[in-house]
Amino acid sequence: MKRLILAAILASAGMAHAQSPLPFAVGGPYALTDHTGKARTQADPDGLPQLLFFGYANCPGICTAALPLMGDLTAQLAKADIAVRPVMITVDPARDTAENMAEPLTYFHPDFLGLTGDAAALDTAYKAFSVDHAVAYEDPDYGPVYTHGSLIYLMDASGEVLTLIPPVMDAATATNVALKYLSNP
Repeated sequence: MKRLILAAILASAGMAHAQSPLPFAVGGPYALTDHTGKARTQADPDGLPQLLFFGYANCPGICTAALPLMGDLTAQLAKADIAVRPVMITVDPARDTAENMAEPLTYFHPDFLGLTGDAAALDTAYKAFSVDHAVAYEDPDYGPVYTHGSLIYLMDASGEVLTLIPPVMDAATATNVALKYLSNP
C-alpha cells in the first residue's frame, strides 16, 4: 500500500514519467456487462481514458470518498477538454445488478458506468487488478458490508493502467495527477 501511495505522491509532485511509476504489473482483460446491459471490456469502445474503481453502488465506506472524487475528476478533466469514463466494477453483484446501478452511480456523474457479471467474469477482473473483497459484517438494517479495493485506476482507452489515485486525495490534486498522464499521451 505504501508503494501505491508513494507512486501517486510522486506523480502529483511532478515526478511522473511517460510510463507508469508502478513497480508491478496491474490490470488486464475482462468482459463484463454495464448497467445498460451492454457488453464491456477493459478497452473503452469510445476511445476514452478511464477511471476504474472496485466497490459497490450503495457502499457506506470508502466508496463515499472514491465515487464523488471520480465524478469531480471527470468534471474537472472535461474543463481541460479531456473526456474520461468513470467506471465501477461491483464487488456486490447480488445487489448491484444491471437494472439498479444506474441511479446511484449517475448521481456522481451522468457518464458513470457500473459493471457486473457472473462470478467467473467478475473473478477475472478482481484477479487482473489484485482486488480482494469479502463481507466484513452483516448490518441488520443495511445488509452485507464489504471490504474491498480502495484505489482508483487511471487507465488509457485500451485499458492499460497509467497510475493509481488514492480516494483520499482532493479533487484538485487528483486532477493534476491525471493531467500529467492524459495531457501528452
